[in-house]
Amino acid sequence: MQKGSMSIAGAGLAAVSLLLAGCGDMNVKKYLPFGDDTVQERSRTPPNSTEYQCAAGKRFYVRTLEGGAAVWLILPERELRLARLGSDTRYSNGIAVLELNGNEATLTDGAASPFTGCKASL
Repeated sequence: MQKGSMSIAGAGLAAVSLLLAGCGDMNVKKYLPFGDDTVQERSRTPPNSTEYQCAAGKRFYVRTLEGGAAVWLILPERELRLARLGSDTRYSNGIAVLELNGNEATLTDGAASPFTGCKASL
């Protein structure tokens, strides 16, 4: 008796397999709620900031604060607030010094290697 029910189950499984094989061109992704193939590239530039690309592939972002009295410096590993020094082009927190000259910038950060040859991305 079990032998007969096993062969019926096997035949049913074979029938289902054959039916599903006819649906081989079916796109299952369109039925999934998160299956969209389009990838949207998001901007990596923080809002209201200017990207500076430097020598050796380095980059950082600068956001002007308080009407130019300070800047927010955004580095890959941290963020700093730098206050404007006597001139309109130099900003510092006592360790890091950012000098802006038109669309060019130089950043020295303590003992770390300086960011040189930096130009604003337009």
